[in-house]
Amino acid sequence: MDPALSQLCDTVRAASASRTAIRIRAGGTKDFYGNVSQGTLLDPRSVAGIVDYEPTELVLTARAGTPLAELEQLLAENGQMLAFEPPHFGPDATVGGCIAAGLAGPRRVSLGPTYGGVRDFVLGAKLIDGRGELLTFGGTVMKNVAGYDVSRLLVGSMGILGVIVEVSIKVLPRPLSHHTLRFEMTEPEAIDNLNAWAGKPLPLSASAWHEGVLYLRLAGASAAVSAARHLLGGENLDNAQADAFWISIREQAHPFFAGDLPLWRVSVPSTAAPLSIRAPQLMEWNCALRWLRTDQSAAQVRGCAKQAGGHATLFRGGDRSAGVFTPLSPSLATIHQRLKAQFDPAGIFNRGRLYADL
Repeated sequence: MDPALSQLCDTVRAASASRTAIRIRAGGTKDFYGNVSQGTLLDPRSVAGIVDYEPTELVLTARAGTPLAELEQLLAENGQMLAFEPPHFGPDATVGGCIAAGLAGPRRVSLGPTYGGVRDFVLGAKLIDGRGELLTFGGTVMKNVAGYDVSRLLVGSMGILGVIVEVSIKVLPRPLSHHTLRFEMTEPEAIDNLNAWAGKPLPLSASAWHEGVLYLRLAGASAAVSAARHLLGGENLDNAQADAFWISIREQAHPFFAGDLPLWRVSVPSTAAPLSIRAPQLMEWNCALRWLRTDQSAAQVRGCAKQAGGHATLFRGGDRSAGVFTPLSPSLATIHQRLKAQFDPAGIFNRGRLYADL
């Protein structure tokens, strides 16, 4: 075990023995996300670097402190990419933070096996648990899993189970061609059209609707993109302009995200009707993700999401006294508590970051 990793294990053991709370934080680009947790800062960025990367195998293994931008640059140099297009929210984003937060960007459209969420592409991971022990889960191939798939369980865990120190990720070739179309249409028209297009063999890789305008990104083989462009119509965007637009959506630099109004992340079935709360809104993922700017109460927003068949997370700002994430049912809460107890028996990691009692 190298010195940096050994030092992290020793720090965790000492904290566990004294039951001292630890706040895991690397670049801090996602400090705004989740509930506030207290504790002694533990920065895992000393454990960094690419461990293994064979482009022909479409698998990359990196240590958690590796800058996300560095990893993506290496992939780009080899004509490859992360399939889930993760947001950075700042230049100091790390691989470990990407996995712990579990956030995907515009390419997360769930259209067949090509794309998906973060956990769909995590093959293996190494974790320092609450006892200071280094645990290894999964591997470097899609079917190398026996028993519980713990490596994917870490995705979105917000660091409450342990310190992620290494991860193996399946990567994909970059599309040979991409193009963005612009349409003027109402919210109901966007919902209907996107769901209709999703049922056809079209190379859709992102969508975003806001204030009567729908942007649709096509990506794939040149012939498929060209055919889809002619079939769908719409206004063609210059690629440089389109790339800047999708980055602004991914990084929440688009004007919709500016200002002090609380930002809610509402996940619903893509076919759900327009939300009953009428407030500034931006829809992604073929209308399955609906960003909402409103100062209405958590109960009102979550009631609206539930009515639409989904759930809501307070993503930025607002009153967090009701919790950031949708409250768990008693049975799910019990499962979470048992997992926490197994991985972190002293309860030292990121106390309250996900839920108050975890």
